[in-house]
Amino acid sequence: MTIELKKFGTTLISRQAGRESFAAFQPTLRDIKEDENLEIDFEDVLTFSPSWGDEFLTPLGKTYGDRVQLRHTSNPSVRATLELLQRTTGIVFKGMR
Repeated sequence: MTIELKKFGTTLISRQAGRESFAAFQPTLRDIKEDENLEIDFEDVLTFSPSWGDEFLTPLGKTYGDRVQLRHTSNPSVRATLELLQRTTGIVFKGMR
């Protein structure tokens, strides 16, 4: 399953917005199979804040572990936030490039 974050906007900021985006995506997650990876696609995301990421990515990382794979993470804002989240949560996200 692929989650294209640009569907939530290109400027992903604020804890509240991250929480709302995660809640909106919850019904779709019910369809993921036990052996299926969850790809998070950052294409076209311009700004990605730690608070938004913590509300959206941290629960995915805790639930799906190494099945969470990241794509298109070369944007400096995205990279900085992902590195911070990995340090603070201890969750290692696959696919950071």
